[in-house]
Amino acid sequence: MVKLEMKNLYYRYKGANKDVLKDINCRFEGGELNAIVGPSGSGKTTLLSIMAGLDKPTQGIITINDKDLKDLDLDEYRRDSISMIFQAFQLFPLLTALENVSFPMIYKGIDKNQAREKSKKVLESLGIDGDKQSRYPAKLSGGEQQRVAIARTLATGAKIILADEPTGNLDGENSKRIIEILQELAHKQDFCVIIVTHDMEIAEQSDNVWRIKDGIIEQVEQVK
Repeated sequence: MVKLEMKNLYYRYKGANKDVLKDINCRFEGGELNAIVGPSGSGKTTLLSIMAGLDKPTQGIITINDKDLKDLDLDEYRRDSISMIFQAFQLFPLLTALENVSFPMIYKGIDKNQAREKSKKVLESLGIDGDKQSRYPAKLSGGEQQRVAIARTLATGAKIILADEPTGNLDGENSKRIIEILQELAHKQDFCVIIVTHDMEIAEQSDNVWRIKDGIIEQVEQVK
């Protein structure tokens, strides 16, 4: 089962005189839905960027399955091990829902027809079926666009999902559905799901909650 871990991790922006992240020690595993909460500017998104291999820590290490990221090909890591979901969906506007999901597989060298068939099945499993698969993002609702984004994530085969405010642009009903999908992926398919969010309702539905403030993170004991 996949495992992502940070040990004694610090991060400081180039030219800055203080650390944005301080002595971060946390571990995330497959089969769990994790929430990272905290005020704006606390370092949540920076931490997510480091987990995605987009930024490197100033000090300390981050490992996947006990392998230090600094010893890995980061392009390969981002392509095969992690996938991201964004508040703004980040779909290609000139590609249909089906094409959006197929794209990362074709990019990895998978046969186009195989990619399309897998994409259809993944989209159908998330309620995007029929003519919706041939629609462009602008012709889909916000909730549908986010489900397409999740489908694209699943199509990559990566077992770690990093979600940056995934329900930030959605109404209550669609937000609930997206969180239910992410819970199912964690609990039934052993994905490691890590959500950065301001929404305490999402945190309450998570298996583990981490609070970050002034660059310092701590796990919150939940009352279930």
